[in-house]
Amino acid sequence: MTMLEGIRIIDLTTVIFGPYATQMLADLGAEVIKVETPGIGDVSRYLGSGASDPTMGSVHLTVNRGKRSIALDLKRPEDAGVLRDLIRAADVFIHNVRGKAIARLGFDYAACKALKPDIIYIHGTGFGQDGPYADLQAYDDVIQAATGTTSLLPRVDGDPRPRYLPSLIADKVAGQFGAQAILAALVHKLRTGEGQAVEVPMFECFAAFMLTEHLRDAALDPPIGPAGYPRQLDPARQPFPTADGHIAVVPYTPASTARLMGLLGSDALLTSPDFEAAKMCGQHMALVYGEIARKTPARTTAEWLEIFAANDIPAIAVRDLEDIKDDPHLKATGFFRRRVHPDVGAFHEMRPPVRYGAAAPREPGFAPRIDGDGPAIRAEVAGKRP
Repeated sequence: MTMLEGIRIIDLTTVIFGPYATQMLADLGAEVIKVETPGIGDVSRYLGSGASDPTMGSVHLTVNRGKRSIALDLKRPEDAGVLRDLIRAADVFIHNVRGKAIARLGFDYAACKALKPDIIYIHGTGFGQDGPYADLQAYDDVIQAATGTTSLLPRVDGDPRPRYLPSLIADKVAGQFGAQAILAALVHKLRTGEGQAVEVPMFECFAAFMLTEHLRDAALDPPIGPAGYPRQLDPARQPFPTADGHIAVVPYTPASTARLMGLLGSDALLTSPDFEAAKMCGQHMALVYGEIARKTPARTTAEWLEIFAANDIPAIAVRDLEDIKDDPHLKATGFFRRRVHPDVGAFHEMRPPVRYGAAAPREPGFAPRIDGDGPAIRAEVAGKRP
């Protein structure tokens, strides 16, 4: 038995935020019914190549695996009735439709609670609904900009142009908060029998994530320094060149820094006046990073890794995205696996990364076609109507 077996989630979300949250729960055994727009489906279907079928993109194969799909036009009374029947038999209803629009469709919390008094109602929003940004649209770029994330790379490399981190990181972080919120609400329901409305705002979720370290000394009242974690914003904090590539080295503690400087023949740096002066204002790591970068080209990556491993220095080779599928550790742990989708053909997917001792994640099904399970779901709903 999987951990979430018997939990039914009705998923009216699109793009990455909501689908990523429910994908993690589908991996744990929840039944996730994905409600999509007829003919078009979820935007995430079109992310990545889908071979001959553009609605079966490679991102969709991962983020919507193990779900069932039904296409409903909620402006049609008959289709809206199907969704109401699905909510009556569900534990969780999650959507990321803006508040006024979902109310017009007749699926705000009050309406859903009337259908299922103990429903867990998850509203994925761009911004908290009690603030001035409540009605703004939110996508990953918008959230990165609003949280100051676009100001980080300019601090590192001196290029004044604000830039996005090259990842849908805000969507994925908010998705993890969404999955956590669903699990917490399910625990509350198991203890009390009570459902509830839960708001998961991307802006606030990602702000909490980024500011964990970057609020820094600005967190104090009054502030004793600027926001921003100096170690991470140091321009010298980069992968270091070797004779045949690059290597990541992390001299994180005073002891490991001292060992590393000894291995590099740079002991004198740690007792130099320049280092002591820099240390007084918290800027000494730039000198350490500079010294590492000056010395590492003398050996190959493999040679340095052997030396660092023997001396308990955290280090690893820098790899390109294209190399990750061949990583020996990920191969040994079975992180990637090759599967053959009945419609798309062969592809590689990532296994759920968390390992549980008492109950394993279920063997996931494949990502569905638009309305691929619609006839079966409609028949199930019809069979349960009084």
